[in-house]
Amino acid sequence: MTLHIVKLCVGADSIEDLAAWQSARLKEQKAKGEKPRIFHATLQTPKRQQELDGGSLYWVIKGTIQVRQRLIGFEEGKKDDGSPCCLILLDRKLIPVRPVPRRAFQGWRYLTADDAPADLGKATADLAAIPPEMRRALTELGLI
Repeated sequence: MTLHIVKLCVGADSIEDLAAWQSARLKEQKAKGEKPRIFHATLQTPKRQQELDGGSLYWVIKGTIQVRQRLIGFEEGKKDDGSPCCLILLDRKLIPVRPVPRRAFQGWRYLTADDAPADLGKATADLAAIPPEMRRALTELGLI
């Protein structure tokens, strides 16, 4: 069974904020002559990496799981201060998911396939077009 990771997306108010931040990060990497890639740096290396093969990182934005990115690998890295870390490599595509409330937590957590929210497919694609504030309000009311 595929395993996923769930992580708080600190500083982003919406999926659009996350997309803009990641796009700016890619441009910054290109400007520095680095290989452009999306990753999340974390102190703890996932011990269940084999189970994460084919999994995704689900982002919690403003208290709600809203979007996922496919996991494409793990590497050893260094944070800006030079300390060692694990780089969780992510696909560039952001896939909106059915909004699910999630309490705040530190670090990241594993998420089973059974507990992972479904993607917003073609039948629900209009939900992704709803402004972030309205999506959040509708989710809080239990309407989506």
